[in-house]
Amino acid sequence: MLNIALFGPPGAGKGTQSERLIEKYNLFYISTGDLLRKELKEETKLGLEAKSIIASGGLVPDEIIVQIIEKTITQNPESKGFLFDGFPRTYVQAYILEGLMIRLNTSLNCLISLEVDEEDSVARLLERGKTSGRSDDNEEVIRNRLKEYYDKTLPVLNFYKDRGIHFAINGANSIEKVNEDISEILQKELSKSLLNIVLFGHPGSGRGSQGAALAKKYGLEYVSTGKMLEAEIEKGTETGKKITELYESGQLVPDEIVVPLIEAKIANSKGIKGFIFKGFPRTLVQSYILDGLLKKHGSAISEIIEIQVPMLELISRLDARSKTDRCMPYDSSTEKIVKRLQEHETKTVPVIEKYNQQHGVKKIDGMGTFDEVFEKLSNVIEKGFRKI
Repeated sequence: MLNIALFGPPGAGKGTQSERLIEKYNLFYISTGDLLRKELKEETKLGLEAKSIIASGGLVPDEIIVQIIEKTITQNPESKGFLFDGFPRTYVQAYILEGLMIRLNTSLNCLISLEVDEEDSVARLLERGKTSGRSDDNEEVIRNRLKEYYDKTLPVLNFYKDRGIHFAINGANSIEKVNEDISEILQKELSKSLLNIVLFGHPGSGRGSQGAALAKKYGLEYVSTGKMLEAEIEKGTETGKKITELYESGQLVPDEIVVPLIEAKIANSKGIKGFIFKGFPRTLVQSYILDGLLKKHGSAISEIIEIQVPMLELISRLDARSKTDRCMPYDSSTEKIVKRLQEHETKTVPVIEKYNQQHGVKKIDGMGTFDEVFEKLSNVIEKGFRKI
């Protein structure tokens, strides 16, 4: 979920940017003024409470405003997130919003403020006043509104600066440049909430078929080193020829070949919910490489899963596969099958042990039908999504 607050003085262009962000990221727009007017019009319980307060000359208290916001959020579970325009306006409201987000098991990802010089704001609003017909678009009213904004907003900005989620954008730039700068911030925020799964298991455990099916079900990018290497072989590239030689001798493909392919996959995948890595990392060195690659792109490993299958069953499965059109170069003979399983024991099992100490590894029984194992894996992934 992507929750952002958009700030800026009158005339900064919040409305224009909000429209673009809502459409691009499928966010629900929360303007306390709009929501309050809706409650008043529909004469809801909260609307009637607010109406009586307004009728007596009072200001609608935060207690009612926060209930309206909570109601709106809970009634729109399909939204990918929420864009808050004009809230929080005060230091106290910042605490209120933080508490509300905690209660709803989420948080505000960032507060983005469009920085515009006071004179530029005045000029923009005066220009708007020529066509808007708004009585408040005159210089005296505009300057009073700007003073109120700066007096009340500074403590709010400091609140979020202290939490490290305040980002300032030069609002004097073109609409396209401002939108580009905001989008860059949001893409980094989205990358932090990716669900990145590392799927382990001996050759023959079903990692490949299960990983591909899970990726399809949950909108994850399937990163299979085997698939990428096969693609190089099919293209007939020099890299592909080297890979074929390594396969035929039963050796692992070196990092110099694998890592650039994986990094390109991570960098070029847009609008996804995360990755499922199958076949990488296979060694301790590769585990450090993967951590570095994900960190470079503002992300990290979320869950590590190992599909466990007894050794005799693995040998039986690989032997059966060697007699089909799904035969891989490294399981075309008993000798190669045994060598591959031994390599997994000596090189990959230490990686799993390392991750188990650092993060904890979810162990899944790989015996049973495809659907039975798939259900167990799905439960782990769904819990992972709830965490983030």
